[in-house]
Amino acid sequence: MAGFAVYTAAWATAVRLRGRPLPDRPEPWDVVLTSIATFRLSRLLTKAPVTSPLRAPFTRYVAPQGPAELHEEVQAGDSTHAVGELATCPFCMSVWVASTLTAGQLLWPRETRTAMGALAALAGADALQMAYSALMEKTTGE
Repeated sequence: MAGFAVYTAAWATAVRLRGRPLPDRPEPWDVVLTSIATFRLSRLLTKAPVTSPLRAPFTRYVAPQGPAELHEEVQAGDSTHAVGELATCPFCMSVWVASTLTAGQLLWPRETRTAMGALAALAGADALQMAYSALMEKTTGE
């Protein structure tokens, strides 16, 4: 919790130093885009095979888990356990990702929205892949 407090305080300080005004309220479209991008980036960081080398110092591979995802267990150890928990939990990671994307929208709105759009497109492509696989399984029985 202390690490997250320092992290968000650093972002808040950066926003304040840049003199960016805070909006009165978030735009609904930004909330939707941030939600989808947070979902996808959190799962990418915590479950995807392509990011497993980043998690490897803190986790142990167990087995595949769902389409294009891995099940990894946290390695025992005082200094690495908390990082391992964060690195394998998409719900835990989403708090950090949402905070980062929100700060990014305040500091670099165009760049951040572009990245979030790409993450949203990836989430949409994943949903289409799963729907296609389910349809193929239903029609072919395989």
